[in-house]
Amino acid sequence: MFKEAIGKRSSGVKNVVERGAVKKFAESIGDLHPIFVDEEFAKTTRYKKNIAPPTFPRVFDYGVIDELDLPAKGLIHGEQKYHYKRPLLVGEEIICYQEVEEYYEKQGKLGNMGFLVLKQYGETLSEELIFTAEQVVIINETVRKVMSI
Repeated sequence: MFKEAIGKRSSGVKNVVERGAVKKFAESIGDLHPIFVDEEFAKTTRYKKNIAPPTFPRVFDYGVIDELDLPAKGLIHGEQKYHYKRPLLVGEEIICYQEVEEYYEKQGKLGNMGFLVLKQYGETLSEELIFTAEQVVIINETVRKVMSI
């Protein structure tokens, strides 16, 4: 169903690791560690700045892959993995983009399930890789039928 989209990617989108957004995110996940929210504490760390929680890139804009036409609802978020070269620093600007890494299908109890693997990237403005994320989107039989109409 999405095999033709493998290798397609979005254009890069500038994102900012904003202090207020990091604080709200830390509150929402129940982790107000001072490395995320306390500026004075952060100055005593090796980074000298606050950093974002590891799952914070979930809120970034990764752009749109034009060749990937997914429905607005009915998809299942199956899995998310993050790999870091270094932490995200509060206040820095980064460029984010995503690409379709893989698509495969498996037979489930309720029909054929599609598994779309998206790889997301976060880089400095000078193209230094900071992190990658891998996201698996599950497309159930009901959604697949609607999409093929």
